[in-house]
Amino acid sequence: MALEFPQIDPIIFSVGPLSVRWYGLMYLIGFAFAMWFANRQASKPNSGWTKDQVSDLLFYGMLGVILGGRIGYVLFYQFSYFIENPLYLFRIDQGGMSFHGGTLGVITAAAIFSWTRKKSLLQVGDFVAPLVPVGLLAGRIGNFINGELWGRVTDVPWAMVFPTGGPLARHPSQLYEAFFEGLVLFLILQWFIKKPRPAGSVAGVFLLGYGVFRFCIEYFRQPDAQLGLFADFISMGQILSLPMIVGGLGLLIWAYKQPQHVTTAKA
Repeated sequence: MALEFPQIDPIIFSVGPLSVRWYGLMYLIGFAFAMWFANRQASKPNSGWTKDQVSDLLFYGMLGVILGGRIGYVLFYQFSYFIENPLYLFRIDQGGMSFHGGTLGVITAAAIFSWTRKKSLLQVGDFVAPLVPVGLLAGRIGNFINGELWGRVTDVPWAMVFPTGGPLARHPSQLYEAFFEGLVLFLILQWFIKKPRPAGSVAGVFLLGYGVFRFCIEYFRQPDAQLGLFADFISMGQILSLPMIVGGLGLLIWAYKQPQHVTTAKA
């Protein structure tokens, strides 16, 4: 017994050669939420942010997500193919984005923004972190609609037979990720930013939370066919999540050891 996969056309509508896809719409939803939430946070008294700074930061961040996500996917998941076909890096029509690569892109963008605007990188990281989970939620729903990145074979009552996943029922791991990496992580960060906390701690909670959720859910997600499991034990997604777990935990420990760690105002 398995649940029937909802047959949703990945293309919402087409106008001539132009097609609007659900996956692209999900990216727009993520960016739209980030813009709304960032401006809402910046409008609070003594936020230390202006609307112009928010606009610039979001522009840098958007470039970081797109460039980092694409480059990360090619290098982390398709490196052998890229070596043989270097132009594959630019074949965005064939899909392929990596969240871990996007994270590195956003960190790079945040560092450039901090340096050019004379802001603390920790302050920028704390401002950006709560903007991300809703985009993750939307993106994973887009993966589900596309019927891609499905889970491992299972007999749980909510298992689904995906059109591209063969005849066996699988975990709908895209929905697991949407729930934990998206909704749950967003709620955790919303709770955390309402408390006095040291600079860098919000970014630390995000890195640690995402890393732990992703590492655990990878046990339910089908490993990438071209990579499989390393040493028959660990997936590429888990390998890439380990630095996030270590970095997030280290950042939290460092932040709370600072002598004035309770001076950060409530959001």
